[in-house]
Amino acid sequence: QVQLVESGGGLVQAGGSLRLSCSASGRTFSGYTMGWFRQAPGKEREFVAAIDRSGGSRYYAGFVKGRFTISRDNAKNTVYLQMNSLKPEDTAVYYCAATQSLLTIRGYEYNYWGQGTQVTVSS
Repeated sequence: QVQLVESGGGLVQAGGSLRLSCSASGRTFSGYTMGWFRQAPGKEREFVAAIDRSGGSRYYAGFVKGRFTISRDNAKNTVYLQMNSLKPEDTAVYYCAATQSLLTIRGYEYNYWGQGTQVTVSS
């Protein structure tokens, strides 16, 4: 079992930045691929970014377009999502997830999920 707890969400103006954190406890953090997903009201959950076990490879959704950066610190059992140039359409609940699969964007391959953190971007 892996327990995930997100933090760092909040209200920010368009063009601003936030850094989300996801702390993991339980089994060896470095054994998991980590991902960030988001879900806006009335919309399906969508992939945002993923990072492999070592932090050497990353995937990003197209809408990120260089604005977001995923990183991890295996010594701290934490994965981060740095979000810059935020837009109102980035408003959503952001979820951290973990999988023992190789790097993947597929939500159904992630076995463990956090409770989510709200990000609201005002125009």
